[in-house]
This record gives sequence, structure tokens and C-alpha cells, in this order.
Amino acid sequence: MSNTPPKFATRLLLKFLRDDLAEEVVGDLEEKFRENPSRLTYYYQVFNYLRPFAMRKKRLHPATHIDMFKNYFKIGFRQMAKNKMYSTINIGGFAVGIAACLLLAIYIYGELNYDKFYVNQDRIYRVVEHHEYDGQHYSGVHMAHPFGDALKELYPDLEQVGYYNDNPNFGAATNEVRRTDRLNNTHEDKIAFVNQGLLDVLDVQFVKGNPHKALNDRNTIVITESIAKKYFGDDEDPIGKSLILNDNKSKVYAITGVVKDFPSNSHIQFDFMISSEDDILFGGERTSWCCNNWMNYVRVKPGTDIAALEKKFERITETYMLPQALKRNAGKLELDWVKSFRYALQPVDEVYLNVDEIHDGVAHGDIRFIWLFGSIATLILFLACINFINLSTARSANRAKEVGIRKTIGSLRASIVRQFLAESFMFSIIALVIGIVLAQLMIPIFNNLVGKSLSFPWTQWWIIPCLLASALLIGFIAGVYPAFYLSAFRPVKVLKGGVSTGARNTRVRSALVIFQFTISIMLIVGTIIIERQMQYALNKDLGFDRNNVMILHGTITLGNQVNTFKEELKNLADVRSVSGSNYLPINDGKRDGGSTKVEGAPGLEVNSQQWEVDTEYIRTMGFRIFAGRDFDPKIASDSSAMIINQTMAKQFTIDDLIGRKVTNYAGTFTIIGIVEDFHFDALTQQIAPVSMFVTKRIPNIVSVKLSSNDIPAAIESVSRTWQKLSPNQPISYEFLDDRYEHTYNDVKRFGLIVKIFTSLAIIVACLGLFALSAFMIEQRGKEISIRMVLGAPVANILRLLSQNFVMLVAISFVIAVPFAWYLMDTWLQDYAYKIDITWDVFVITGMSALAIALLTISYQSVKASLMNPVVNLKSE
Repeated sequence: MSNTPPKFATRLLLKFLRDDLAEEVVGDLEEKFRENPSRLTYYYQVFNYLRPFAMRKKRLHPATHIDMFKNYFKIGFRQMAKNKMYSTINIGGFAVGIAACLLLAIYIYGELNYDKFYVNQDRIYRVVEHHEYDGQHYSGVHMAHPFGDALKELYPDLEQVGYYNDNPNFGAATNEVRRTDRLNNTHEDKIAFVNQGLLDVLDVQFVKGNPHKALNDRNTIVITESIAKKYFGDDEDPIGKSLILNDNKSKVYAITGVVKDFPSNSHIQFDFMISSEDDILFGGERTSWCCNNWMNYVRVKPGTDIAALEKKFERITETYMLPQALKRNAGKLELDWVKSFRYALQPVDEVYLNVDEIHDGVAHGDIRFIWLFGSIATLILFLACINFINLSTARSANRAKEVGIRKTIGSLRASIVRQFLAESFMFSIIALVIGIVLAQLMIPIFNNLVGKSLSFPWTQWWIIPCLLASALLIGFIAGVYPAFYLSAFRPVKVLKGGVSTGARNTRVRSALVIFQFTISIMLIVGTIIIERQMQYALNKDLGFDRNNVMILHGTITLGNQVNTFKEELKNLADVRSVSGSNYLPINDGKRDGGSTKVEGAPGLEVNSQQWEVDTEYIRTMGFRIFAGRDFDPKIASDSSAMIINQTMAKQFTIDDLIGRKVTNYAGTFTIIGIVEDFHFDALTQQIAPVSMFVTKRIPNIVSVKLSSNDIPAAIESVSRTWQKLSPNQPISYEFLDDRYEHTYNDVKRFGLIVKIFTSLAIIVACLGLFALSAFMIEQRGKEISIRMVLGAPVANILRLLSQNFVMLVAISFVIAVPFAWYLMDTWLQDYAYKIDITWDVFVITGMSALAIALLTISYQSVKASLMNPVVNLKSE
């Protein structure tokens, strides 16, 4: 057995034992160990000495802690006042980053909180239909009207079933509303057929009326508070009053309920809800499985196994849909389509951020935007932290003697670390206050930019703690490396001047500058490509002429006078052609699809858009005839004629289509012409087959192709003609090109947001580069002066001062290009029609980054090169 006591136990004792007791106690223990060499006994005796009276030092009094922190912040404020430029840049960078983060955070918070306000949100689902058609997968939410009733009948796990249709397909659901005791119509958009079950599923909040049976009866309607106030004011009770839609006096709707306006963060936005029991639905749709126009929502019972319930939904296909298809002698393609139907339940709070490309016609957010904006906000803040780290370490020589002296007089490294972290926290808290003020001032502009009404949730209990915690986290991230770097200086070396060149130890700072400019270059590349894709979308040849096409709404109220109206418009000098059709070749236009079969070719059928138009439609929209001819109103047989697009012609795989007879849901038609393909969906979608045939339905939209360049005069002429036939209804119009551009508003907003916040990121990076270059030039002041005395030209001095930064930008460019190309190429994959990423994007970006860097450092460089050398050399 060893005669030496355990070294670990002795070290432990000396670590905690008071110095004045150490020698005596250790001697006694060693003597006892020689008498009884038991290691266990020795450990026991060591721990027995670890008592409060024998501890090395006592805990500081709370007042001492307070004084210590006061001293930390006092030193911090002195440093801030002493170095105004660096302090301003650090605080400014932090403040800009925090303001940007706050603005983008409330946007993200708003997007992520869509549809999270329902009472039973976790049990509310939307029914989604998945199927295969001709080898293509499709996901949608529109089912036949009886689908919802079948759900209630077959599945007891469903506590409630609701459904609605907001497709303006039914004359009475489109847009012109008036009180029965008034003559003037008002154009309205948010109208839908709704069953009572939907009000129950969503627990819609009623202000007036019976919430449990408001829509049980035909010819009833529920309106929102804002609509009630609009039509009846504050004093008149709307319950029991009636409304007329589209001037149809034979159809009067009794108001049976007033509900609170749907929250702005709801994907469902209705102002008028007509009972789905209404008998105006054409073609017996209420009892037929023919038409898929209804979206279904369910509330399941607590504890329901959702996966098992989804599996059970296959019974609907077997019980109802397949027998219906067989009954109407559906072809093989349609039968295979029906057999492929599968159903899923989508949580209601996942509808808005539609990540599964479910076709539903509902306004959506984009989860990619959330990730991108969150990343940009984080990067801006991170760039500000890098500025702080760079400037703190670059100025290490200025703080080296302070650290050396403090260590010499007894300060521990932990105390010095706390000092520098306290300074960092102080910077971040001041920046937080300024950032909040900036964000609050900018929020009206930001709301206008994103097209929303966002506000900071100051009333929420968590907002202030989260902001303070974020400020402390930012301060810690920015300050932890400089704190440990500066506190590691050795007193002897520092006081001998051994750290005087510490500012030139640039490896870490260079890496951080490279990171800053790598991010900046990637953002510049992204901004250029997004802008080019947006301009491509707005200026692409769409296959039709959208210029000077005036879209008139609400013409269904003219009834049989609509043809008279069209003829009078044609007689105007400012009008080239006039067409009546509810179908517009733009992304948010009305859509109807179905199968079209070729007579004499069993099994040959194509699923296509099926648009009911008039004989002037092709000419008014400017479609280009590829083969055959246009509709001719003078040819009587054209009432059963059809024109298709090139894509549909290719899918028929028949060369001689002109003159062929085809059949769809509306009857049998003869193909008389083929138009060149035209875009009618977003450019993210491939052009789909389209068929157009003549209808006698009264349209809700009349399109007018203006021939005059004097658009105001043309509008006045059209308005006078409208007023003559419809004196009680204000004209409602828009232009097709404006409507087309409106469909890309989200993309334009997205591009503008990226531009603005990319600029902020670059500004933050440049602030750091500006301060860093100023400090580097300050450190090399004597060197520059000596070179000037020896005759170095100004150009050489400028090159000397800028070449290091230019090299860092070049390295950043090399690193950024492949990442930027990959990310933007991935983003463009969502577009079926897109730009190519060409080499000039990277040339422009590289030149821009270099110019930004040179402009940032040029002021300090020129100032240094023009300075009188005597200023720096007079002390030598």
C-alpha cells in the first residue's frame, strides 16, 4: 500500500480551504495518514474539513454584486462615449437587424396563426380528394353536393359535416345585391352557398338569429356584421328583412342571421351565406353526383382515429360514385379515374399554408416565403453580431493594457469576461429599444408592402419577456467570443507591448467578413433572379392580347337585354369587339373541367377545361387561330361548334380533327378550329387542354375590346351605354391586363420584400466593413505616412489599403456562386415556364459586390492617402 496520500483529495482540499489554514491542516492529515494509511479514511477527513468557517472565501454580499454590475456598465458607457463611431455602428447595426427581425417576425407569426382560433380547432378537418387521371396525380377539394350528406350517413365518427360552394357558377350567386325596398344594386364578391352544418362545424359566432337553424330553410341568407351595417345602418334590425341578388325579383332571400366578420387570419371569407337548400342550383345538382363544386369540412368526435377514418372513406367511391359512372356509360379513362379516388382529412389550420399543392381556389400563404423571410431576418441580425465581433477583436490592442492592469491588481478572468459581456448586453438592449421604435414607425409601410393589417401583439403576456430574452441572447452571441478573446491576454506580455499588433491578427475577422459578403452576394443573386422571373411572367407572350380589354361585371342583371347591350357597345367608335362569357384566361378566372370523347374512336377521350363562350370570344381575347376557323355568328350550325387549343389537339392523337364530332357534358359538338396554346393558369402550371363552345346562358361578365388609345373617353362611352340600360346599378369594371397583373401581386410583393431586406443586409454588412477599414487604416497610419514621405503615389496607397478587402470579396464570390445557383435553380423548379440562370447574373452580382466594398472603404482610404504625413510622424 502507498505511503502517499491521494493527490486528488489533497488538491480538492487546497482548492476550497482558506490559505491561512492550508499548511497546518495538510500537515496534520499527512501525519494521520502515515499512522493509518487508509485512503478511505483520508477522504473522510478531507471532506470533514470542508466546513463554512474553513472555506477559502465568503459569498459576496448582494450589495457588492450590484456595485460590481454598476461598475461594469459604467465602464461600458465610458467606452461607448469614447468610441462614438464604433458604438454608433454597433448599435445601428443591431437596431436595424432587430427592427427587420421584428417586422418579419410579425409577418411570420400572422401566417403561422391562420385558422387557429376555432373552439374545436384540433377536431376540425377539410376533406381532400386524391386521384389519378391519365397518369397524372391530382389533389383537390371540390366534390359533388351529395358527398357531404353521404359523409353524415355513413360515418358516425363525424360529429358534424359542413360544406359550401363559392364558385360563381350559378347566376344567383354572382355579385349584385340590393335590398328589396331599394333600386340600386351593389357589386359584392364574397358570396357562397353554405349548409347549416358548416356554421356548426366552424362554430361561427352569431350576433343575431338562431345559430342552429339559420340556414335550414330555402331562400334564407346569413350576413356578416359589416354587411348588416352597410345595408341597414346601426339602428335598423336586418333580421326578417330581405335581399335580392342579381336583380332577380322572383328570388328573394330572407335574412335569418347576422354573424361576426370572419377574422382576417381565416382562409374562409364570406359576407353572404345562402342556404345550400336553395333550389336555384341548376341541373338537379343538389341530388346529383354530376358536378364537383362543393368543399367539405368535418368535426370529428374526440379520440377519433383519423387514419382509420380516412380508410373508411373509400366506401363513398364504391357505394355512390362508381355506380353513377357505370350508369352514365363512362369510358375506361373516366372509370379508372373514379376508381383511383382516395380521401384524406386535412387539419383546418394547415389549409392556408398549402404545402401539398391542393387545388382549391382559396387564397394561400407560402411556407417557402416564411422560411426565406425567417432566414433573411436571422442573417441580418447575425451580420450585425459579426460587426460587433469584428470591431471588438480588431480593437483588442486598445483594450489590452486595460486587461493587463486589471489582471495585475487581482481581477480574475471571469470578472473580465463578465465586464465585456455586460458591455455587449448593454449594446443589445439599447439597440432593442431603438429597433422597437423603428419597427413601430415602419409597420404602416410594411403593412402596405405585404398587403396585410399586421400589428405587434403588445397585449400578449409573452411579448416583453421574449424581446428581453432575445436581446440578451443577441448580446451573448455577439459578445462571448470577444469576451474570452480579450480576457485571455497575459499581463506581462501586454504591459511589455506584446499585444500591440493584436489588431493585425486577422484570420478570424477575415473569415467573418467573407461570411458577410458571401451572404450578401447570395441575396443579390436571388434578388436579380426573382426580379427577372417576375418581369418574365408579366411580359411573356401569353398567346392572347390582354391589352385594352375592359371587363364589365354584373351584366347578368340585364337579363334578356344583354344582347342589346352588346350590340349597342359594338356601335361605339371606341369599341372593336364585344364578348359575353364568365371565363377569363387568367389565373383566378372561373374554371370548369370534364371529359371530352371523340365519336367513332372508342376509348379516346381527353380531360379538359370546358368553357361556354359566345361567337365573339376568340376575337375579343385575341387568340390566334392555328388551324380551321373562328366562330361565325352568321353560320347557324356554329351553335354546336367547338374550338380547342393545341394541347388538347395533341392529346387526341388524331391528325384530322377539324370536322370531327366530340361529346362532353353539354352535348355533341363539331370541332371547327384550333387556337394556339395560351396561358390561363399561373406560369407554375403547364398549359392544359381547353375546349370552347357557344352557349346561350346570360353571362355575368362582358368583355369589351377597345380600339381607342383614349381610354378615359372609351370608358365614358361604355358607361353611358350601361347607364341607359341599367340606371339603378353603377357600372363595375376592370381591365384584363390589370387583373392579370393582380394575380401576381403576391410574387411582386415577395420580390419587393426580398429587395428591401437584401438592401438592409448589405447596409449592415457595409457598416461593419466601413468601421473595420477605418480602424485598420488608423492602425497603419504611421506606415502610410512613411510611404508618402518616401514618395509613394496616392494610387499605390489606395491599392495597398483596399487590396485585402478586394481579395476577401473575391473569395466570398467564389463561395457564394454555387450555393446561390443551386438555391435559385431549386426555386425556379416550381415554374413550368421560367427564365434561364445566365452567366451575366453572376457578373452583375460580382461587380456590384466589388463596387459596394470599394465604395464602403474608399472614403477612409482616400482620407488616409490625402492626410498630411506630419500628423502621424510628429511624435517620432
